[in-house]
Amino acid sequence: MAYPLAVISERFGPPDSYELRNLQPGIPGPGEVRIRVKSACVNFVDVLMATGKYQVKLPLPCVPGIECAGIVDAIGEDVSTLTIGDRVLVSQGNGQAFAQSRIALAEKAFRIPDAMPFDEAAVFKMNYTTAYHALVQRGQVKPGESLLVLGASGGVGYACIELGKALGAFVIASASSPAKRTLAKQAGADMVIDSQSEDWRGDLKAANQGRPVDVIVDPVGGQMSETAFRSLAWNGRHLMIGFAAGDIPRLPTNLAILKGAALIGVDVHQFTVREKQLGLENLANLFALYEAGKLRPPIGHRFPLAEFAEAMSLVASGGSVGRVVLDMPDD
Repeated sequence: MAYPLAVISERFGPPDSYELRNLQPGIPGPGEVRIRVKSACVNFVDVLMATGKYQVKLPLPCVPGIECAGIVDAIGEDVSTLTIGDRVLVSQGNGQAFAQSRIALAEKAFRIPDAMPFDEAAVFKMNYTTAYHALVQRGQVKPGESLLVLGASGGVGYACIELGKALGAFVIASASSPAKRTLAKQAGADMVIDSQSEDWRGDLKAANQGRPVDVIVDPVGGQMSETAFRSLAWNGRHLMIGFAAGDIPRLPTNLAILKGAALIGVDVHQFTVREKQLGLENLANLFALYEAGKLRPPIGHRFPLAEFAEAMSLVASGGSVGRVVLDMPDD
């Protein structure tokens, strides 16, 4: 009997250096479960890890993929939180998601709502928990405040639009192409502006009825960070999440004084380690919002497992609109 399939390579490299091979997933040890994977999310960080360009190195041979969803089919000792047959999502930084079967820590596997399909579950946790921690704990967004979302069509950006609306904010989305701006409108943005506009600050001011903005979500970095920070209102909060543009901005610190504004770092990984219980409460609240119809992650592209290289290359190019998933074969 053939073992399940997995995307694997003996060394780090580009997507086309990986291959699809049969791989024995093994038996779960203490505190572990085995998942029959149904869908896996393809994130930009997965491509970085696969090429060895991420600060955290995966074990070799490398099976990429942080996030997936599927069904628990085996349980190790000392696991009391899950049972065989549970539908779960898994988000674990050691890879292994691009496979039909994987071992995961039980504490990294979470039951999903009955109505949540596996593809949406696979793309859910990382982006929505980042967005929730950013807007609720770090930004403390209040009803009626204006929220500017940079990189609005990305996974975190899209999640921040949906959550911002759920929190009662007036949401302005900034994105670089018509397709990405359409996606931001689909998420519920009140106003959408072109991030490539020559008068971007003027467009932002007009979108917010002539007023500066209260909160900025920034997963982009680069020159856009300073440009956006200059548009903050008094007591504004600029939430720094990442640097998709590639450059780490160097903000003139006098701007914070002039505006009475705050630059606030958002690191959901450290948060969930240092404040584990609050992180679990956040996820429970997100599942409740999903069941209430407030959240719906967009699946923009789907590939069969055999086309993993095409999926990874699309994500690496930045040309994807919506989330990218790998669908596992049933056999």
